[in-house]
Amino acid sequence: MTGKKNTRNRFRNITRKIHLVLGLSTGLVVFVVAITGCCWVFQEEIRSLSFDYKQVSKENRPLITPTKAKQVAKAVYPGRSIHGVLYGDDPQAVEVIFYEMEPEFYRSVFLNPYNAEILHTEDHLQGFFAFVLDGHLNLWLPAQVGSQIVSWSTLIFVVMLITGIVLWWPRNKRNRKQRFRFDWKSTTQWKRKNYDLHSVVGFYASFVALLIAFTGLVMAFDWFEKATYQTLGGDKSLAFTIPDHSPLSSHETGDAIQPIDQLLPRLKVEFPRAKHFEIHYPYTDSASIYVEIYYDEGVSYSSDYRFYNQYTLKELQTPSVYGIYENADLPDKIIRMNYDIHIGAILGLPGKILAFLASLMVASLPVTGFLLWWGRNRKTAKHNSRRKALVKPIDPSQVALKTVK
Repeated sequence: MTGKKNTRNRFRNITRKIHLVLGLSTGLVVFVVAITGCCWVFQEEIRSLSFDYKQVSKENRPLITPTKAKQVAKAVYPGRSIHGVLYGDDPQAVEVIFYEMEPEFYRSVFLNPYNAEILHTEDHLQGFFAFVLDGHLNLWLPAQVGSQIVSWSTLIFVVMLITGIVLWWPRNKRNRKQRFRFDWKSTTQWKRKNYDLHSVVGFYASFVALLIAFTGLVMAFDWFEKATYQTLGGDKSLAFTIPDHSPLSSHETGDAIQPIDQLLPRLKVEFPRAKHFEIHYPYTDSASIYVEIYYDEGVSYSSDYRFYNQYTLKELQTPSVYGIYENADLPDKIIRMNYDIHIGAILGLPGKILAFLASLMVASLPVTGFLLWWGRNRKTAKHNSRRKALVKPIDPSQVALKTVK
């Protein structure tokens, strides 16, 4: 029995040391990522309060075509690559999106949907939420450095959560009830309160935090995403794949109206339930037009990704998980839900509130954990200095005198 107890104590001591070392080494990163995560959760709702420029008066005439939108927006940022054009609910401004990866360029031009008048331009890499996202992903460091620190710290954080649950687990039933709640009295010292904040808050936050961290790892590491997908039984490509087709031959002449401009009216008829259509211009002569069709506000997992021959508008299929949602297998759907799970949007507003509170509690853990470590070190230092003061140095002359006597 004693041997089992010693083994258990040794295991807990090792677990405590692992938890301490990992916590001290990644605490600041966890704090920054958690706090910026709190701020990011409701960014869509907060930013929508300033979207008055998107609203226009409804007119009884057709919307501007993708070709017209591209032509007008190109004059604003000449020489820049257009990612796509977003058509929202009528009447709403048409958004032409510019994006280049290296060096990163991400801006939008908002146009009146009836006469193509420029209503607003936006730099998505500037402002409060751009600052928040950069901190969340890169710690405001160069992306190639910061993203690696965040990714590996998230993996370490998962280990910390697991070791924290092991340490939280009470050794006997008598102490179990105390671990679930704050049992504070007027005489309770701040050290005890801090310990309870770390252990009780950590326990309640740990399960949601594990889910948030896991979904973060899926986005951070390709190998982790692939392993998760294959474990679920998925067998499609995880890379977003735009299917190619044969380029236009010499005897095939285009109509006066470009095929891409014929696509939007067709989509509105075929998908009347859709909230938004994001049409992406083909990058090459053989690349297809791809369209993101959003059916639900606030989430992206249920969107359809449809691909069309840029000359004939014949629909094409992709080998990727990013295709038609209702045709997706369960592993494909779970992978596509990953981001919406990460920010809590999968459960709507209640899910976002839950993700916000869990992130806030996670942000408190490095603070209370550091105070625990600092308090114990300070207590040990005081104890050692007190012991030194109590132990009087031996005077050799007194020893010699006693020996003579």
